[in-house]
Amino acid sequence: MARRSPKLPLGLVYDTGALIAAEANDRRIWALHACAMQRGVLPVVPAGCVVEAWRGGRQPNLARLLDGCEVEALSLEPAKRAGALRRTLPETVGPVDATVAETALRRGGAVVTSDRSDIELLASAAHRRIQLIDI
Repeated sequence: MARRSPKLPLGLVYDTGALIAAEANDRRIWALHACAMQRGVLPVVPAGCVVEAWRGGRQPNLARLLDGCEVEALSLEPAKRAGALRRTLPETVGPVDATVAETALRRGGAVVTSDRSDIELLASAAHRRIQLIDI
């Protein structure tokens, strides 16, 4: 019997933790990314995550990961929706995490994250569920 690959969601959204893991050459993120590419899934990275992860200078692993992703700029309506998600949450739940959650909710993708608890809080604020993949 042929071995089947793990089932990936239709879309993936990488948070800052996923980008940091890629720069650290974490095998889990690279295996997940390779599987996504093989299946024609183009991961999305909210631009704010790049701001948090990029330190300047040479970051070859992060640059290579970003080359295989769609980096999504933040525009007004998604920014308003992300801000609204934070309305009832503690200030420790940051705006970049809110943009990650908003992107996943809008696009129907799973979030690859190192910050499960904040993404769960944001999904709960939206009265929705987001599939999470811990990295």
